[in-house]
Order: sequence, then C-alpha cells, then structure tokens
Amino acid sequence: MTTPLRAFKAQIFQALAHPTRIAIVEALRDGELAAGALGARLGLEQANLSQHLAVLRSRLVVVSRKAGNQVYYSLRDPVLGQVLDLLKQYVQAHLNETLALLNEMEPKKRRRA
Repeated sequence: MTTPLRAFKAQIFQALAHPTRIAIVEALRDGELAAGALGARLGLEQANLSQHLAVLRSRLVVVSRKAGNQVYYSLRDPVLGQVLDLLKQYVQAHLNETLALLNEMEPKKRRRA
C-alpha cells in the first residue's frame, strides 16, 4: 500500500542511492558551495556533477541559487545530514555484530585445523 508520504520518502532514498550523491550531500553538510568548488572537492567532472545535482534537485534534496555566473548549492534541509549520521550508526552497529560473530568463529576454526 503506497501512500503519498511513502512515495516521497522513496524518492529521497532513490536520490541518495548513489555513492556520488551521498558524497555531494556530505560535502554540503557544512554549508553552501559553488558548483565548481563542489566538483573540485569531490574530484568530479562538471558533466557528471551536473547529472547528480539534477537528480538531487528534482528530489528536493538540494536547492540552488545563482549569483553572477556561479551556481551555489546547499541542502534543502540540514536534517539530511542527521539522516546520514543515523545510517552510519546503523552500519557500524551491524558491522560490530558481524565482527563479533567472526571473532567467535575464529577460535573454532583453529581448533579444527
């Protein structure tokens, strides 16, 4: 059962479903950046950066403003940085669980050898 809210959430996750777009969001956490500075920071070619920014803009993740010949990008809402922090905590928790399981298995593996 799809509701408008679930569809909106899915669109945001789809926008964040690429490592480059996550890197863009992370780079914009500390504030607005010009497109050129953003591309230089991330080591992206202008065309590639533009494609990813278009996806993020269309999904309302980032906003832009033009000043002279520069286009500046920022997060629409800084809460997205918090969402990425929570996701990092989630990943770390599960990695720690996996490492604990691997550590439990290691002594048993040596005993069998």
